[in-house]
Amino acid sequence: MRKNKSAVKKAKQSEERRLRNAHIKTAMKTQVKKAMTAIGASDKGNVGELFKNAIASIDKAASKKAIHKNNAARKVSRLSKKAHKVLEAKS
Repeated sequence: MRKNKSAVKKAKQSEERRLRNAHIKTAMKTQVKKAMTAIGASDKGNVGELFKNAIASIDKAASKKAIHKNNAARKVSRLSKKAHKVLEAKS
């Protein structure tokens, strides 16, 4: 158990941040998973909308510093590459 006030406060802040970041990251992963499911099914009608939602949630997580900006850029790049492949193939 922590003994001084600053250590107790830091532990409390860290726990609050961990919970907040976990919520943001879970929401992001859910949106990405929905988009990937639509991409896997080649559902052109839903891919565009789900892709936009996934990108928005990734950007939100990066802006809130739940994930690193380069991690967000990598996720967006890989997701857009897959989404565009589906959208271009059906055109």
